[in-house]
Amino acid sequence: MARGGRPRDGDEPERRCIVTRETAPAAGLIRFVVGPGGDVVPDLAGRLPGRGIWVTAARKSLEEAVRKNHFSRAARQKVTVDPDLADLVGNLLAQRLIEMIALARKAGRALAGREKVLTALIAGDAAVLLQASDGSARERTGVRPPESENSHVLCLDGAELGMAFGRDRVVHAAVLTGGLAERVKVEALRLSGVRCEQHRQAFGDGADVSEAGEGPRGKG
Repeated sequence: MARGGRPRDGDEPERRCIVTRETAPAAGLIRFVVGPGGDVVPDLAGRLPGRGIWVTAARKSLEEAVRKNHFSRAARQKVTVDPDLADLVGNLLAQRLIEMIALARKAGRALAGREKVLTALIAGDAAVLLQASDGSARERTGVRPPESENSHVLCLDGAELGMAFGRDRVVHAAVLTGGLAERVKVEALRLSGVRCEQHRQAFGDGADVSEAGEGPRGKG
């Protein structure tokens, strides 16, 4: 069994975090490689050449990796690491998630707007509910996520959600059932872990880790 009681896919690759020393599904970690100039480079898609260095998708793990020089030890050479690596990775993950939601929208698998989202949820067509982290409690009231694991995403603010739909701001959005929805869930979990102050096991105890990614409340 994987963390959180999920049945483990026998083909799901696992990697060891250089900070926690724990082995976990690769989807819950961030891969880094050392570039030709000795710089540590995030490889979010896991496709860059070179030996992978893996860190749990949690802000405290990324910060500790920088602070305690874990990258140099893992690479067995002196490397250069951005001191603001956690923020850099968070921004890159946010952009990756926005682009994935935009892709779902272009494929007709994502929609925005309270009424459209409610209709999709009631019909059972929505796999993921996305709500702006800076939306007011009043705005989010009455819109409940699907009853499945990691189906409620709160790690993007209204402007970021808006970018996925070509709007200034979006409070409510949904991704419909299918492969893209599962990819959105994984990316949202990674972003939530990096953006929140304390990681709440992205593949863990069933807690809605996306709640921890909430930012300051803005205007409704």
